[in-house]
Amino acid sequence: VRLWLDRPGSAQRRNYSGAGKRFAGLHIVFEDETLLVINKPAGLLTVPLPAQPDAPSLLDRVVEHLRGQNRRQAFIVHRIDRDTSGLVVFAKTFAAQKKLKHQFERSEPERTYWAFVYGHPAPAAGTWQDELVWDQEELKQRTVRAGDAQIHLAVCRYQTLEKFAETALLEVKLGTGKRNQIRVQASLHGHPLIGERQYLFPNKSAENKPAQKLDFPRQALHASRLGFRHPLDGRKLSFEAPLPADLQALWQQLKQSGSASARTRSVA
Repeated sequence: VRLWLDRPGSAQRRNYSGAGKRFAGLHIVFEDETLLVINKPAGLLTVPLPAQPDAPSLLDRVVEHLRGQNRRQAFIVHRIDRDTSGLVVFAKTFAAQKKLKHQFERSEPERTYWAFVYGHPAPAAGTWQDELVWDQEELKQRTVRAGDAQIHLAVCRYQTLEKFAETALLEVKLGTGKRNQIRVQASLHGHPLIGERQYLFPNKSAENKPAQKLDFPRQALHASRLGFRHPLDGRKLSFEAPLPADLQALWQQLKQSGSASARTRSVA
């Protein structure tokens, strides 16, 4: 697994500091005068929740880091789930936030995840497309019911990287950026993530139910690649983050369970 701070020729660093290093509990992948790219650990909120205002968050750590630069706040661009690890970008100015958010609203950034799922998707590569509704009472995504408003189309493209005995490693690229999207779509299509506890649809995944459920403490999902245009000059930036230790250990465990086929492509 590789960590590319940015791909060769894709960006010129300005006022660059600390890529790959840790400050105030942050794993900073890239930083300049306008933005920060962070490799978020699993178990940490991206931003505080109204219901849990005192829970630690990545935003708190970013703000603490920026105090050393005489900045009072950080500007949120996008989020990933508490128990999802991987790449997140923050802006240092309101103007930069506005430009970056416009890119995300138009689904322009490249957002690629690695997901460990139950079963073997057929075909091995394809597109998942679903209509979803955010249930404000349940605080989760669900499928559409008669009379629903605010229906959102969710699209992602997946590719099987490696098959194991009863599970698979997928690379998933977001075509849209809906909340919890990969988690709910994988389950809707019969391949819930290992460790998933909220989005489970037994009628959809019965045929992929393993002989023994794996004990994993979180959804096995990692935001591995993030690409977008720099908000100041439009140059392309692209970053990769390696699988964290818990997912590396899960990968080795699945390999030991038996490989169903050779890898689709190299992931080392």
